[in-house]
Amino acid sequence: MEKKVMIRLCAKIVADTDLYETDKEVQNLIDWVCLSEQIKENNNTIRNLTGEYKKIEPDCREGVRAQLERMKELCKERNNLYEKQKDLKGQKYKIEKSLE
Repeated sequence: MEKKVMIRLCAKIVADTDLYETDKEVQNLIDWVCLSEQIKENNNTIRNLTGEYKKIEPDCREGVRAQLERMKELCKERNNLYEKQKDLKGQKYKIEKSLE
């Protein structure tokens, strides 16, 4: 519930004021909230992909080709998200530094 309120507050500030464009600290705080939310969502997706991978893995050992292909797709998708996470965390770190 709390994260939805934070996102709604950020959206309201952006939509109803010009603070995002005129105040660098407001812009950094809103960007930080949005990046933090994206990181949380990506972590949840990574956990779900890993869980699905672990469910499929035993059947793949029995030689089921379709499941092996799905595992490859899951790994590729997970790895892409890991790369995105690194970029998002880098952006978040820069914002945190500018807020100090």
